[in-house]
Amino acid sequence: MVTTLYLIRHGETEGSEVKRYKGSIDVPLSEKGIRQIKRASDFIKDKLTAVYCSPLSRALKSAEIISEPHGLKPVVIHGIRERSFGIWEGMSFDEIKEKYPEEFEAWAGNPLKYSPVEGESTIEVRDRVIRALDMILNNHNDEHIAIIAHGGVNRIILCHIMGIPLENIFRIEQDFAAVNIIEFWEKYQVVKLLNGVSIG
Repeated sequence: MVTTLYLIRHGETEGSEVKRYKGSIDVPLSEKGIRQIKRASDFIKDKLTAVYCSPLSRALKSAEIISEPHGLKPVVIHGIRERSFGIWEGMSFDEIKEKYPEEFEAWAGNPLKYSPVEGESTIEVRDRVIRALDMILNNHNDEHIAIIAHGGVNRIILCHIMGIPLENIFRIEQDFAAVNIIEFWEKYQVVKLLNGVSIG
């Protein structure tokens, strides 16, 4: 028996032309983001039996698009919301580098040892995300399911599955509307696709 998980990042959000830490800020999908998620939905050939998502609207809207062809309603799981970036939330990368140069350099160099100022640590995020993942998987044996979450959340799940140290989470790319496919067998897991995306 094998459970297949489609782990998907939400589509592009409004204002994404400037790289910012949006974290727990509720930013809606852009029109381009909606198109991206529709292409991701078309990519899924299996019949899904359940779709889970973060409570943030960019993930919820993406999950609604993914769910629609399967006649499903997404289930909101607070444990897979994006990391809180503390006082960095809403700031662009350049703004953070200017105002908090030492802290930003430390965080970029080792996101396990260092955290965004007043934000969640990587361990705190990992603990709640993996608890949520285990709960979801325990409810679905030999099924095809989807989780629609965020770049940081997806990276943590992928590191957990592949045994990659969390210091290296930034070595895994998760583009907007990225599709990852993971098979959960009885004794092991297999990543079948990593950061699969549609161009445009």
